Amino acid sequence: MEAAMGLMRRIHPKHAETALSALLSLLPDHSSDLLSQIDQPLQVLCDSESGKEFLLCEYNRDGDSYRSPWSNKYHPFLDDGLYPSLELRKLEIEANDVFAIYRDQYYEGGISSVYMSEGDDGGFVACFSIKKDGSRTGHGRRGYLEEGAWDAIHVIEVGPEEEGTAHYCLTSTVMLLLTTNTKSSGSGTFRLSGSIRRQMNMDLSLEEGHLCNMGRMIEEMESKLRYSLDQVYFGKTKEMVCTLRPPSEVVQLRMPDI
Repeated sequence: MEAAMGLMRRIHPKHAETALSALLSLLPDHSSDLLSQIDQPLQVLCDSESGKEFLLCEYNRDGDSYRSPWSNKYHPFLDDGLYPSLELRKLEIEANDVFAIYRDQYYEGGISSVYMSEGDDGGFVACFSIKKDGSRTGHGRRGYLEEGAWDAIHVIEVGPEEEGTAHYCLTSTVMLLLTTNTKSSGSGTFRLSGSIRRQMNMDLSLEEGHLCNMGRMIEEMESKLRYSLDQVYFGKTKEMVCTLRPPSEVVQLRMPDI
């Protein structure tokens, strides 16, 4: 199991679904652990009742059906699916509206979905997910990428209220996939992909409500993840490329050999 998890952390996100299916056939006794611990690129489904698209993940799944955050119905239809309580459903609706505004401001489009479910200790679990297709044919507004995808999954476990405060445990995962194809300039095809996961724990006052607290945590975490991706993936890639093939202006500044 440990070796399987290590392999999945290093595999190309585009091939995660195929690799997970193979692992499930090899380790059927660990299927629940594999499905809960391994993040896959988010899939999209359209709610036929509302006409809106929503994201599929383990937090809105029951069997082979997925619950829409817009109509609160399962697709395909399910008679005895799991649903949030009325109070939690009200918070889920408000969170989807607010998160859609956050998505447009930070991502300039894309698809977002928020799901909430009852917790085991009297609290609740909230899953905030965003998918941005940055390719020319997707949600990209600039059209620089041949293929591009940003999948972000933020899962927040909220503990029961205690003296006006609550404990929040945020686990965030981002999967990034970029492909450029600039044959006309002679650069050829370049691919960059990877995933990163971080966790944050905070005890916060409930004066402004759960939604404000969760929103601030997600905003702070996404800023840290973007910085880490920029330093680890883009920074290291640029360093390696410039080491192997330094820019022409650097070559011209070198001292001539004596």
